[in-house]
Amino acid sequence: MPFYGRALLALFAGGLTPLAFAPFHWWPLILVTPALFFLLLKDQTIKQSTWLGWLFGLGLFGTGVSWVYVSIHTFGGTPMVFAVLMTAAFAAGLALFFALQTYLYARWFSRPGFTVAGFIGTWILFEWLRSWVFTGFPWLYLGYALLDTPFDATAPIGGVWLVSLISVTLSTCFCALLTTREIAQRILCAITISVLCLTPLLERDWTSPVGKPFDVDVVQANIPQNQKWDPSYLPDFLMRYVNLTHEQTRAPVVVWPETAIPALFSEASPYVYMLISEMEKDGRTLISGIPSLVLDAESPDGYRMYNSLAVLTGDGDLYHKQRLVPFGEYVPFQDVMRKIGGFFDLPMSSFSLPAPEQDPLNTDSMAIAAAICYEIAYPELVRVMAMKSDWLVTVSNDTWFSHTIAPAQHLQIAQMRALENGRWLVRSTNNGLTAIIDDKGKVSMQIPPYQEAVLHGSIQKRTGITPYQRWGVAPVLVISFVLLMIAYGWRKNRAQ
Repeated sequence: MPFYGRALLALFAGGLTPLAFAPFHWWPLILVTPALFFLLLKDQTIKQSTWLGWLFGLGLFGTGVSWVYVSIHTFGGTPMVFAVLMTAAFAAGLALFFALQTYLYARWFSRPGFTVAGFIGTWILFEWLRSWVFTGFPWLYLGYALLDTPFDATAPIGGVWLVSLISVTLSTCFCALLTTREIAQRILCAITISVLCLTPLLERDWTSPVGKPFDVDVVQANIPQNQKWDPSYLPDFLMRYVNLTHEQTRAPVVVWPETAIPALFSEASPYVYMLISEMEKDGRTLISGIPSLVLDAESPDGYRMYNSLAVLTGDGDLYHKQRLVPFGEYVPFQDVMRKIGGFFDLPMSSFSLPAPEQDPLNTDSMAIAAAICYEIAYPELVRVMAMKSDWLVTVSNDTWFSHTIAPAQHLQIAQMRALENGRWLVRSTNNGLTAIIDDKGKVSMQIPPYQEAVLHGSIQKRTGITPYQRWGVAPVLVISFVLLMIAYGWRKNRAQ
């Protein structure tokens, strides 16, 4: 096949892969597209492989995260042409991870040798790198597509990365079994497939319930994004939350979404004070997203602004967001970037990063692991917090992405965090998808998106530690490096 044919197929395979994730859930695709990509790299030069990797990544991110266009153009006020270029640049930049991945694969771990091991090892290594390099963008990991399949039993053992490892291993081993002529490789692939097909038999109950289930009410106010930060609407929006809470909630715990209070508490207090007082008298807890300001003499402005989640009742408690969205919540090189377009001057785009150690939110009777917006996509960040907590809460404002596939992807990611950590999870959003997820990663209750509503549900505190919580990503990385050593050693032996 000529190279341009391979290039088009690589782009197509990458672009097809997001159909395996929510909201489409065509999960068998996740066992096909990596195999096709693996075949396309066969007998290619290092330069050709690098280009094929970049094109696969361009297709994957070009379709899978194209929703960033909505936040840039619709809500950021950036002209359409510039917004398209920015979205394309974002996808092209993320695709460089795949370009480097295939460069290393072609340079050190491909022919002649056990190429399957090298392909799997580099894939998982780069999924991990995407979770922290340049603050990370841990989106579209293969393992998410296998949620709600028999293979997700491995998530509490090794996290989403172990599920990804199983996915890419099954895909490429099936491919190698059908295409390779080497008996030793075919035997190894057959044994590997047979072993992995036993994973649905693994233990699933790693944590234990504590006490009785208790009720939680989650308020979804459906505030328009283009009005949310306009001070003139503040009284109306706060009273919407207050009235919904007063009239439609009775649970001991009530959760409002990310920046449900789009102002400092001193400005919002006149509107929410009576509600908070009533809830305190009844022994109820109110948790809400809110910007918070902390005086800091070392800061150039004399203070720091945080995107926070607060317990507003009782003694109160605060959690500050640890993973900020670049260009959305803070602007790198802001003196230059803010002059380019309106997108770089979004409301509340000057948040600060807190100290690296954050404790769970604490009330009188429970510890709650918090994650704000896309923080829930960071497996290791959530893992550390979840070990010290009874249940998880994540708040978001996915209104930024309107009617795109982003909210469904975000919910699927939250489901994986609940499964990895063996904890119930409450997901509170401004306009959906608001849901309660059980400790097995299943959506227990959900309300329709894009409407004003309150979710009434119950959750169960749990205790105990899953293997993933205990060991983190380390075992999966060890497996990846062992596979890379096998591939490299096999290649060296064949070359002699």
